[in-house]
Amino acid sequence: MKLSVVIPAYNEEESLPPTLRALYQTLAKHGIPHEICVTNDNSKDGTLRVLEEMAATEIPTLVPFTNPGPNGFGYAVRYGLERFSGDCVAVFMADMSDDPEDLVKFYNKMLETNVDAVFGSRWGKGGKVIDYPPLKKFINRVANFIVKMVMGIKYNDTTNAFKLYKRETIEGIKPFLAPHFNLTVELPLKAMVRGYSYAVVPNSWTNRKYGESKLKIKEMGSRYFFILMYCLIEKYFSRGDFNKKPATPVAQTVSR
Repeated sequence: MKLSVVIPAYNEEESLPPTLRALYQTLAKHGIPHEICVTNDNSKDGTLRVLEEMAATEIPTLVPFTNPGPNGFGYAVRYGLERFSGDCVAVFMADMSDDPEDLVKFYNKMLETNVDAVFGSRWGKGGKVIDYPPLKKFINRVANFIVKMVMGIKYNDTTNAFKLYKRETIEGIKPFLAPHFNLTVELPLKAMVRGYSYAVVPNSWTNRKYGESKLKIKEMGSRYFFILMYCLIEKYFSRGDFNKKPATPVAQTVSR
């Protein structure tokens, strides 16, 4: 099963080299066939130059894209999700916050269980956060509690961008609506509402060492609320029109 990794990148020239080297070395060590798709989201620094140099000299599986616009985290992820070539695809952060070894766990979990998606959880047993800003943590836990209560789910880390989906799952939850960080909520909630199976695997999160976070919390509240309400309406009023279609059994020819 070929793994695609979609990484959005805006002004990440310092973070990308260690992130991409660690990711490539880990996937190669475990013998996982893969491609690393990085979407340069019209960066104003040397992000594109770094990507082109690393693709030419260091990382043969690196596939750089440039999103001409519109720009934003969600648009950059969506640009990659429209262009990856693997059998499954993970959304991975450019800032070293996600652990490549966790991605291997996600991949193996999907192989072992054949689920349609694997979701990370930083807050349950086995999960870990390092240097998580206290205010951001408080807002995160409140937001995830609201999502759990409104949607009637047990999963406790919907806002975690780090997830793995089969190609068929990605196709089944289109069209995408969210242009910003609220895409991290849209993808898993749509997968749940539409009947795709999933497993939850603990993962770690480490605060970035370079640059600054692109998530502007005060700008995102209404956008998260919009996606949450959309998924809630679909859950109760779509009458299953968008649900996962059962596999059609293949007719067998019997010789006589």
